[in-house]
Amino acid sequence: MTQDMVRLAICGVRGRMGNELATGLPKFPGISVVGGCDPRPATNDAELFPVARSLSELFDIVRPDVVVDFTVAESACANAECSLEARIPILIGTSGITETDLERIDQRARQAGVGALVAPNFAVGANLLLQFARVAAKFFDSAEVIEIHHDGKVDAPSGTAMMIARAMREARGHPFAADNVTQHNVEGARGAQFQDMHIHSLRMAGVVATHEVILGGPGQTLTLRHDSSGRESFLPGVAYAATHIQDKVGLIYGLDRLMDFS
Repeated sequence: MTQDMVRLAICGVRGRMGNELATGLPKFPGISVVGGCDPRPATNDAELFPVARSLSELFDIVRPDVVVDFTVAESACANAECSLEARIPILIGTSGITETDLERIDQRARQAGVGALVAPNFAVGANLLLQFARVAAKFFDSAEVIEIHHDGKVDAPSGTAMMIARAMREARGHPFAADNVTQHNVEGARGAQFQDMHIHSLRMAGVVATHEVILGGPGQTLTLRHDSSGRESFLPGVAYAATHIQDKVGLIYGLDRLMDFS
């Protein structure tokens, strides 16, 4: 990074996560929020920075260094197009981004010569869990993933759970051992199958996000678990990404690909 202060714009700034980002990120050294966009009417007369109805309108008022989007997939993809066309890096922490979307974002980012980060989970602990799971996958015969989220989450399994399963399968290089279940008394009792692994999704009130990996081998099991008890758990990862994305080009998928584990 070549400057002392990274100036951020927050998409969906009047939503719950957007408000969390707008109020929490300026507390990190080297981070300031200079604008936001949201089509919803203001609920607070004392907004501390300009808020436009759209990202393109915001760019007419202020030019941020990085755009942050935790809205929904359709809006995030549109905002990525707008941000990358303006040659401004973008961080996306939104569920439901498809492979086609990722390819398009990568193409646009490379054409613009800037970076774009799409991360299913910005919690640093969740990305450490991913790294630990990669290592453990090489040493155990079986593994399953459990993800628990708030009852407002509309997709299942979570992007983080699928990313964990994919990373473990790639690190292992061959499938985990299959189970011996031949009779399913209730359809779906063994969960969804992805990357030769079972993923179990729970949705309930009182939860933000939990990811758990259970690995088994002869005479032992290993459990890796990360809990996000509040949305503020994502802020350190967003701040880290904002200060490390500006010298990148193209799409980076997963905060772990940006983190230094050495």
